[in-house]
Amino acid sequence: MNTLERFAIAGGSALLPSGFQDDVVITVDHGVIVEIGSEANGAPLMDARGLRVMPGIIDLHGDAFERQIMPRPGVHFDLQIALAETDRQLVANGISTAFHGVTFSWEPGLRSRETLVRLMAAMDAAADHLSCDARLHLRHETYNLDGEDEVLAWLAEGRIALLAFNDHTADILRKIAHPKDGMTVLQRTGLTATDLQALAERVAARRDEVPASIRRLAAAALAAGVPMASHDDPSPEVRTDYQSLGCGISEFPKTRETALLARQYGNPVVFGAPNVVRGGSHMSNAMSAAVMARAGLCTVLTSDYYYPAMLPAAFRLHEDGVCDLPTAWAMISSNAADAAGLSDRGRLAVGLRADIVLVRTPAGRPPSVAAHVIGGHLAFAAKGAPRFHAPSKAVALETL
Repeated sequence: MNTLERFAIAGGSALLPSGFQDDVVITVDHGVIVEIGSEANGAPLMDARGLRVMPGIIDLHGDAFERQIMPRPGVHFDLQIALAETDRQLVANGISTAFHGVTFSWEPGLRSRETLVRLMAAMDAAADHLSCDARLHLRHETYNLDGEDEVLAWLAEGRIALLAFNDHTADILRKIAHPKDGMTVLQRTGLTATDLQALAERVAARRDEVPASIRRLAAAALAAGVPMASHDDPSPEVRTDYQSLGCGISEFPKTRETALLARQYGNPVVFGAPNVVRGGSHMSNAMSAAVMARAGLCTVLTSDYYYPAMLPAAFRLHEDGVCDLPTAWAMISSNAADAAGLSDRGRLAVGLRADIVLVRTPAGRPPSVAAHVIGGHLAFAAKGAPRFHAPSKAVALETL
């Protein structure tokens, strides 16, 4: 990792708030962008000619780390190993800030209280050793009524960076009735179908208690200044209910009408980058993120279940004529920063945190990260990436 306190990145095509600018020099000092101009003023120089120089990617919802924790059903790995491997994947794919979407469910197993508490402790312990700025996106299952008090305490303690309201109980009951659909749930819980159905039915029987619990949690999040998202909004009515509670992010709305209302409210609307890269969702009843983006109904893209999708998703939207590249990149940088209330990142501007991704765009191949600076430190450099040199000895990166 680079330990230079002051350096400059020069020669690339940089995405500034005003648009792309060629041959600009971005000077970084102690982790902050201090100057954007035409001179390096003697600072060690990274030659970015032939590269796109972009703001670091901000991922508001990623749960691919679950596959580092449990790569096969019932096979668990040490959480420090899992977090370290996740960090390597994040930085190699240009993600500077990651909100780990950790589900707090009434289920046992992978999404249980025990796993969540252990993961929170592991994230705290690993914070000084990881390159990506990893934060907790708590995906609270609304029927997990017994977990409410702990969530209230974590909000008050400042341990939650983003609170999402999930409701998968009815979906789990539906899946149990179809063995093929229910297999994923059974594998992550370790329960038999009979035991899982009995547990889910007991949980569902408390449905009348759920609305009041949501109101209490939303009020606590508002008081703590924690942004909130509602997940899988099924209808405009549900989005309106959450909007009235101060929950201002619509995450994976189920219908166009719901997404349209969310945008009318001024909500960020979140869809998955894998949906864009694959040309549609892996779920048959989900909408196309690209179609929603073309209609102005998708403003933020997240990694969802696949970290490598974010960078190519932005370029795919541009290449397919959905929007220009600055607009597409905003979906994975500045729009995401604004949604999460992160005013110190998401753009290449003086005074902001130096999260900078140098992107290769070779003909006939997907775009890729050549180098990645996070908080002023060189967190990743691919083969053939530019290195730091004295200004007079700068060497251009070969186009691979």
